[in-house]
Amino acid sequence: MVVASGFFFAAGLHAQNYSPLDVEDVLEQMAVDDEEEQLPMENMFEALSDLRDHPLNINTATKEQLEQLPFLSDLQIENILYYLYVTGGMKTIYELQLVEEMDRQTIQYLLPFVYLGEPEKSSGPSWREMFKYGKNEVVARMNIPLKSDMDFGSYVGRPLYHSVRYGFHYKDKLHFGLTAENDAGEPFFKAHNKKGYDSYSYYFFLKDFGDLNALALGKYRLSFGLGLVMNMDFGLGKTSTAASIGYRNNGIRKHSSTDEYNYLQGAAASYRLKKFLLTAFYSCKQQDASVDNGLITSVKKDGLHRTVSDIRKRSQFVSQAVGTNIKYISGNLQLGFTAVYNHFNKLFFPDVKPYTAFYPRRKDFYAFGADYKYRWKKMFLTGEVAMSQDKGIASLHVLRIHPFSGCQLVFSHRYYGKRYYSWFARSLSEGADVRNESGYYASFEIAPFRYWKFFAYADFFYFPWLRYGVDKPSSGFDGLLQATYSPKRSLSMFWRYQYEVKDKNSALRPGKVLPNTKHKARYQLGYALPRSLSFRTTLDFVSVRLQGEPASFGYMLSQQLSYRFQQVPFELSVHYSLFDTDDYASRLTIYERGMLYAFSFPSFHGKGVRASLYARYDFNKHFTAVVKTYRTHYRHPSVELPYSTRSGIDCQLRVKF
Repeated sequence: MVVASGFFFAAGLHAQNYSPLDVEDVLEQMAVDDEEEQLPMENMFEALSDLRDHPLNINTATKEQLEQLPFLSDLQIENILYYLYVTGGMKTIYELQLVEEMDRQTIQYLLPFVYLGEPEKSSGPSWREMFKYGKNEVVARMNIPLKSDMDFGSYVGRPLYHSVRYGFHYKDKLHFGLTAENDAGEPFFKAHNKKGYDSYSYYFFLKDFGDLNALALGKYRLSFGLGLVMNMDFGLGKTSTAASIGYRNNGIRKHSSTDEYNYLQGAAASYRLKKFLLTAFYSCKQQDASVDNGLITSVKKDGLHRTVSDIRKRSQFVSQAVGTNIKYISGNLQLGFTAVYNHFNKLFFPDVKPYTAFYPRRKDFYAFGADYKYRWKKMFLTGEVAMSQDKGIASLHVLRIHPFSGCQLVFSHRYYGKRYYSWFARSLSEGADVRNESGYYASFEIAPFRYWKFFAYADFFYFPWLRYGVDKPSSGFDGLLQATYSPKRSLSMFWRYQYEVKDKNSALRPGKVLPNTKHKARYQLGYALPRSLSFRTTLDFVSVRLQGEPASFGYMLSQQLSYRFQQVPFELSVHYSLFDTDDYASRLTIYERGMLYAFSFPSFHGKGVRASLYARYDFNKHFTAVVKTYRTHYRHPSVELPYSTRSGIDCQLRVKF
């Protein structure tokens, strides 16, 4: 057994002395501030929050369960399972330090999601046991605007956000529940919402019940292979590619979040048959869209129905989808095949513009693909090749190498044809879609010295056809350097620099397509005392410049201070940010402590200050109350920011029984 180098802990220490990170901290440190990556973040945050509330027994965790954690690499997962097999189980959680490839940062990430327990002797729970010992949870939330210069006059409903969630679960075996939500400005028990809330999400999810791998009824999500055909799950973009791209979170997942677009509705089931895993699904749901003369010109994805214009686009067409996935697993080899067909009851016909020349225009869509994964010693090779109608082709291949302990190299090539189209595709890309793009990606991660960890990636990409806002074929580069230093369990800091250049239309010189260069830098210092005081200081800088035009600059200084009282179950967190940016192009994003199951990652531009106060009180193991009040003040209102002040209060109550 190889001992992870760089640090040792006394076996007798308790977990609280190690200062495990919260779910928010894990996601904030892993994610780069990229607006295109924020859409699935709620689903990821909810999944990790659920896992934090119902952690895994590390001694009985399966490979599939550990793959739910995006910060664990395939090799780390295999090393954990091998260590458990050889030793018969861990006696203390700090035996994680003895697992090869496990560094201090990864253990900090892992601690909130696992506990040390005895192996379960039962062959499997019965229905009676699941309903008898299962847990119920009700969460109610409301956001009330206190002061704003914004114009709410165009809203059909009151400018209040409110939602209610009910969920039942037995470990990770059985889940069912209902989520109801009204966004601010949507009518409640009036207009088109005669039945109350604007959105209802209902789900039933059964897992590992005999040979039945999973069964989902109601709303659910699917992901297969590397996502070229089907991926409705989350991703952290290029920063997490080294750890978890491909074959992570594959299969069926429950959909209990408030995301009103990224889900299927109907039924899905997967069944084990020796070395095969067979999955089939059917979905039928109404979707929002802009419709002109019976033609769908664009699909609306934000789920907002606040104005008359929004309401006209509500439930304008029916989308049906049916498909299957077949996975073969044998030793170090995995093979898969995915096929999806979906049908609209109206013709999809986007506006005819140069950049939409190769968009599909039809009612029926199909895509299918084959994927693979193979391990040889410390090398992992994964890939997927897919095809859609009109001979659209897409392929992605990833080689991951671990040359020595603490080092990981990743090389990837992608080709997404301009004719390729799958409604459910999401994978490694620079653009928002899996099409009209090719590129080479390489990343390097190493921990050469005690307490230090370095990560870097370089991505060269090319768009063979026009894109929105770019009136010619174009290319670009995206690169990142990051260093993390953790000299103590209570102290950590990191530096991050990102450089990106890609073409963009010039607003000042019509007809010109010029390189747009962006520099982003962040320094963060964090300090935490066990189970009490923690603070984090963050300094951000950004520079954006289109060739031959004035540059746009911005900076933000943020301070967060949190304290957990020892005598009472009360937690208080204060956040303050000072920002100064020239315009929207130089906007900056920062993490803020938010409500349960909601990831708060607001962005700011202009000149102003942002302050928030977060408080949580656990009355007992059944009742938890959370309150957050916030205020943003802009010093110089403009056309982009016609208001000077925005403030509000967020309230949440959780009941467990």
